[in-house]
Amino acid sequence: MVNPIVVGIIGAGRIGRLHADNLRAMPSYKLKSIAEAMMSDELLAWAESRGLGSVFAAGEDILNDPEIEAVFICTPTDTHASWIERAALAGKHIFCEKPISLSSEETLRALQIAEEAGVLLQVGFNRRMDPSFRKLKQLVESGELGSPHIVKITSRDPQPPGESYVRSSGGMFMDMTIHDFDMARYLMDGEVAEVYTRGANLIDPMFGRCGDVDTAVITLTFESGAICVIDNSRKAVYGYDQRVEVFGTLGSATADNCRPTTVEVSTATSVTRDQPEHFFLERYNRAFMDEIAAFARSVRLQEPLICSGRDGQAAQLIAEAARASYVSGLPVKLSGAGAGLSEMQAL
Repeated sequence: MVNPIVVGIIGAGRIGRLHADNLRAMPSYKLKSIAEAMMSDELLAWAESRGLGSVFAAGEDILNDPEIEAVFICTPTDTHASWIERAALAGKHIFCEKPISLSSEETLRALQIAEEAGVLLQVGFNRRMDPSFRKLKQLVESGELGSPHIVKITSRDPQPPGESYVRSSGGMFMDMTIHDFDMARYLMDGEVAEVYTRGANLIDPMFGRCGDVDTAVITLTFESGAICVIDNSRKAVYGYDQRVEVFGTLGSATADNCRPTTVEVSTATSVTRDQPEHFFLERYNRAFMDEIAAFARSVRLQEPLICSGRDGQAAQLIAEAARASYVSGLPVKLSGAGAGLSEMQAL
């Protein structure tokens, strides 16, 4: 029997607690401790309800524990790169939520330190493990759809986030569309050569005050010549809208929204079915479980990471190019997966 991986979580907000519950449910892990700088009685009560005796205010307490083999970094985005560096230097394998940072330079430095330290770094693009999207990936890899020419991704949130989140998240392209950028690369198994963005403020003027958009269409052109079209909205009144289509020379395949039930009611006046799942916790519940199960296999069995630090870097660079295109109104070329902002060129 393989010994469970002893882990600690740095950051106990919503996503940190989700991972904590998932880790506790899996025999391949032993969750030993959590750290949260914003300590509260509510957090302590939550930890006690989970049987977690080790709750620290400082993440260094986790990094200094020789028993802990891996850490989950679930802190605010602007601290991710720093924690990756410290965890790598402490010899811990790393699971980090997306994005790696808000700066391509910070991300590159963090990746280099992790690689030099010889630790694994997986980025939390959980949608790669969604069963429907994995099926699309398998269809592309098998050749059943032929050569893929067009990918269409629809990603719309059911309600907009608050202003404090928007001001610190890096904007829609970095905190929301970045999932779609990763999904496009995952399905196409290729690199993006050009990004063109059109964005607007149609939902709430708050986004404009924050220098952000709430509605966007982004076109990605891959090095192969294939095209991906992504449409985003911060507010879909009918639910969490998550759909993907891959069109190729031999056919097309579509992953539709997930719904609470598959029941469709047909009467003389209407045909109805359930609205899509409400938000990401419901829609991607299994994907969250499967991504950390894959991380465990990578740590224990040396299986390839399902989403490496370099994958995270590539999605971040596309997000930065999307922002640059929106600001300039022009397409932006990417000179390769390892390109930085200095290597982007407005056409």
